[in-house]
Amino acid sequence: MFLQRLISELGQDLVLSDSDATQKYCRDWMGDVDTSAVAVLRPRSPADVSRAVVACGQLGLGIVPQGGNTGLVLGALPDDPSRQVILSLERLNRIRAIEPADFAAVVEAGCILANVKDAVAERGLFFPLALGAQGTCQIGGNVSTNAGGLNVLRYGMARDQIFGLEVVLPDGRIWNGLSALRKDNRGIDLKQFFIGSEGTLGIITAASIKLLPAPTKVATALLAVTSLGAAVSIYSLCRELCSDLMTAFEFMPPSALILAKEAMPDLEMPLAGEYPAYALMEISGSGLVDIDGLMEKTIAELFSRELLLDGVLSSSEKQTRNLWMFREAMIHGIAHRGRHLRTDISVALSKLPIFVKRAEALLARTMPEFVAISYGHVGDGNVHLDVIPPTHMTEEEKIAAIEVVKDRLFELVYEFDGSISAEHGIGREKRDDFLKSSSPVSVELLRAVKNAIDPAGIMNPGCQLTAD
Repeated sequence: MFLQRLISELGQDLVLSDSDATQKYCRDWMGDVDTSAVAVLRPRSPADVSRAVVACGQLGLGIVPQGGNTGLVLGALPDDPSRQVILSLERLNRIRAIEPADFAAVVEAGCILANVKDAVAERGLFFPLALGAQGTCQIGGNVSTNAGGLNVLRYGMARDQIFGLEVVLPDGRIWNGLSALRKDNRGIDLKQFFIGSEGTLGIITAASIKLLPAPTKVATALLAVTSLGAAVSIYSLCRELCSDLMTAFEFMPPSALILAKEAMPDLEMPLAGEYPAYALMEISGSGLVDIDGLMEKTIAELFSRELLLDGVLSSSEKQTRNLWMFREAMIHGIAHRGRHLRTDISVALSKLPIFVKRAEALLARTMPEFVAISYGHVGDGNVHLDVIPPTHMTEEEKIAAIEVVKDRLFELVYEFDGSISAEHGIGREKRDDFLKSSSPVSVELLRAVKNAIDPAGIMNPGCQLTAD
């Protein structure tokens, strides 16, 4: 009944129902979860999105917005397939405008991040959001999850890179807030309701994004260090030496290189020796700034203070790509190990080394057969502590054990006044932990906003919040 009504209201072109055609929309990126939906809706314009929202509202169907489906917290997959549709934004993929004089662009929600970055680069501009999934993830998903990524310490989260939004509201009205004004202090900033809301308040159809002059000089180095604590100390010193020209500072354990080689055997090992820990550092700039000279002086200063065990400074774009590929291939190497716990934790930077030390000791003591891998964006206090179960466990045993490990780690996070989601969002996977750890006042305010904007509860039901 639902399917025929949707086809009647929207037309066959906008409605996918065949299981073979919808399968890719109903599986999470890691391949852990398969689900289904009443249909997959594929609008071509904001007006189509509006019609779809109205039709679903009349039928009492929940709407699960989906971008590139690269999320890691099940925010874009139905949890009630018989009463929910997936609304894919992939066809809303136009770059509406690039305004060099304003350092701004207006792009639709279905634009792939890498395509946006390439398009503005052709105009000598730069959109700094950088993610491992940027060849697949879409702008709407980036904004609705407030994505983080590799460049947060210099440019901030997605929230910091958005001027304005266009949003289809739960009643089908289209709110046009696509202003590119850098200064606009007219009361409450409405776009902030939708950034990070994961589609629970409305469907982002376009964004006005902040651009910068394209960096013409980039220097990248891989540093061998004694520990995470040493990496944090080095980061603090490098911030003094390089100021705001530091773009990224990533921490990796020795196992990261092993996992990367498992995923991509042709990767060239950047250093001859094996070391206790590694930091991947990048600085960038343009104009008269001598980026290469600054990096060389910084590395020399680190060696003079005996803070480094070894290091390599990239001398070509190929070497730079190889260094960054270790960081990205490591993720695929972990994924190849099968079902595992992925965490996205943040604590105060000053507490990061002791937190990781205690977390890894906790796991070694209570789950000695499990492999723990701590890596992440050292400069912003974000650590991804992934935990891989032993291969002899069945899938059911892994699922149960992962839940136990997660609970123990999250208790430690709360002890450190940290966050269980630094950049991935809440989705459905972290919803219960999020609600349990939030104050009653916080939950009351969140529910008040949800009920005011989406009183029928049709927007991504079950994501972030449970029903009243």
